[in-house]
Amino acid sequence: MPAILPAVRAGAAARYAAIRARSEALASPLSVEDCALQSMPDASPVKWHLGHTTWFFETFVLERALRGFAPYRAEFRSLFNSYYVGVGPRHPRPERGLLSRPSLGEVLAYRASVDERMQQVFHDARVAHLIELGLQHEQQHQELILTDVKHLLSRNPLQPAYAAAKEPSTEKARRLRFTAFPEGVRQIGHEGDGFAFDNEAPRHRVYLRGYAVADRLVANREYQAFIADRGYERPELWLSEGWDVCRTQGWSAPLYWSSEGHFTLQGLRPIDPDEPVTHVSFYEAEAYARWAGARLPGEAEWEVAAERAPREGNFLESGRLHPSPGAPQFFGDAWEWTTSTYGPYPGFHAAEGAVGEYNGKFMVNQYVLRGGSCATPASHIRHTYRNFFPAAARWQFSGIRLAKDV
Repeated sequence: MPAILPAVRAGAAARYAAIRARSEALASPLSVEDCALQSMPDASPVKWHLGHTTWFFETFVLERALRGFAPYRAEFRSLFNSYYVGVGPRHPRPERGLLSRPSLGEVLAYRASVDERMQQVFHDARVAHLIELGLQHEQQHQELILTDVKHLLSRNPLQPAYAAAKEPSTEKARRLRFTAFPEGVRQIGHEGDGFAFDNEAPRHRVYLRGYAVADRLVANREYQAFIADRGYERPELWLSEGWDVCRTQGWSAPLYWSSEGHFTLQGLRPIDPDEPVTHVSFYEAEAYARWAGARLPGEAEWEVAAERAPREGNFLESGRLHPSPGAPQFFGDAWEWTTSTYGPYPGFHAAEGAVGEYNGKFMVNQYVLRGGSCATPASHIRHTYRNFFPAAARWQFSGIRLAKDV
C-alpha cells in the first residue's frame, strides 16, 4: 500500500481542521437551548449533528486505525449512530430532542478529543478514503444544521433570526430562456480520481430525446402567479398522491410563506419577487411545471445540461444563507427537483461493511435533486452529485427548474 506523502498528509489535516471548525462556527450564533431542540422527526438538534459527525470519525476511522482504541464514551456509540445497523443499536430518531444529556459542552469536548486523536491517522493510507468520506459527510450535515435550525426557529412565535440580514440584492430575475439539447446517447455518472459518493457511479450511457432546460430557477414572482391562478385549488394540476398530501397538510403556499412575508434564517422578511422560490415539495414543483406548460427535467437531462456549466453560484460561503436573484446558473441557491426516482445506476455496488449503508439502502420512495443550495458548501458540490428526499419534503432549500420536450 503506498505511503501518504507529508504534503498530502498536511493538506488533509488542514482541510479536516477547516471543515470541523466550520461546523462549530455554524452553531456559535445559537443558545444552548437552541442546540438541544428538535422541531420534527425529520430534523435533528444541532447538538446531535455535532456529536454524530464526530461519531463518524471515531467509529469508521479511529476504531480501525488506532491500536488499543477505546471510545470516548461507550454510550455514544448508540446515541450518535444514525442508521448504521451494522454498527449496532441506535437511539430513535424522533427522540433525539430528548437527549438533554450529554450537555453541549460535553459534545464539544467529545469533538476536541476525536480531533486530537485524528492527528495520529492522517498518514495511514488504510483510512484515507474514510477520512475523505467523513469530511464530505460533515459537509452534508453543515447544510442540515442550517435547514434544521431554520425549521426550529420558524416554530418559535418570537420568529428569531439566526443571523443578521445581508444587504438586499438589487439583482432582478432575468427573462427565462430555454437551451435545447439534441437527441442522442450521452454518458452520466462520476468517473475519475476525485471524490464522489458511491451513488454517483458507475458512469454509464443513457439515451435522451431532444429536450430544453431553463437557464435559471423559477422565481417567486412566477410562483405567486401560480398561487393567484388557484394553483393549490385545482386537482387537475396535481399528481393524485400530491393532491391528497396538499389537502391533508393544508398547503396553500411554499413552506415559511405567510401573509406577513416569509421566514428566513434572517427572520421574517418580505417576499422578494425576483428570488428563486424555495421550500417546495416535489408535488408542488411538478404541479407548477404542469401549470406553466412545461415539466421537470430528468436527472440525466439535468446532468448533461450542467456538465460544462461553471460550478459557480450562491453557496454557504457567501454568508447570505438565502437564495439570491441574479445571473442564470446551474449551481447554488436551491436544490432542483427532477422527475427521477432515486435508484441505483446500472452496475452499482454498495461498499462492504457498515459504511456501505451510507446511500444504497435509501434507494426507494425518494426523488433526486441536483445542483446544491445556498446552504451547501461550494467544495461539496459537483455536476454528478445526487441528493434525494421524499416527494413531500419541504424543509430543505428545494426549488424548481423547468424543462420541455423539443
